[in-house]
Amino acid sequence: MSRPFKIEPFNGGRLLRLTSADGMNRLTHSCLLALTETVRELASRDQPLIIAGNSNFFSVGADLNEISRLSGPEAYEFSKIGQTLMNEIEHFPAPVYAVVSGHCMGGGLDLALACHSRIAAPHALFGHRAAALGLVTGWGGTQRLPRLIGRARALEMFVAAERITAEQALRLGVVDVVCPLPEKQAMARLGIS
Repeated sequence: MSRPFKIEPFNGGRLLRLTSADGMNRLTHSCLLALTETVRELASRDQPLIIAGNSNFFSVGADLNEISRLSGPEAYEFSKIGQTLMNEIEHFPAPVYAVVSGHCMGGGLDLALACHSRIAAPHALFGHRAAALGLVTGWGGTQRLPRLIGRARALEMFVAAERITAEQALRLGVVDVVCPLPEKQAMARLGIS
């Protein structure tokens, strides 16, 4: 089975591009495990990492069909697997940039929040729709988002299952930059032309 992402080298680092047949880049159980293994291996190189999706989707997060079949203990284990990945990214020894184009939802937002910096395309959308589905994120977003934008505003986003635009995300502090070519901006920030 092929990995749900591609690794593209650039001068001095790596670009990890999420890929999927439908382009939505769901973070399935197998995807989380493969990402964790790869991030650990890349950490040993101590080089910057850029995580990106495609022009329409960074990631829509967990596969709802997959998680709807999980028992309580299985859901807890799935949550721990996601937390492990997010912690590996947060503690990566070199800078990690999330380059967000299109939808960045649910666990995809958790993934972006675990990165050290977030750069968004003008058409990017962010949100955590879990509450609208009767779910709560288990991958650390409920801790990372309040650190960025404050507890009250983060709670409002989570409880209302609110979607925000790239410009709103910039004003709130969810993203650091909004620009038409976010991958190029990430490389420029790393000193790569």
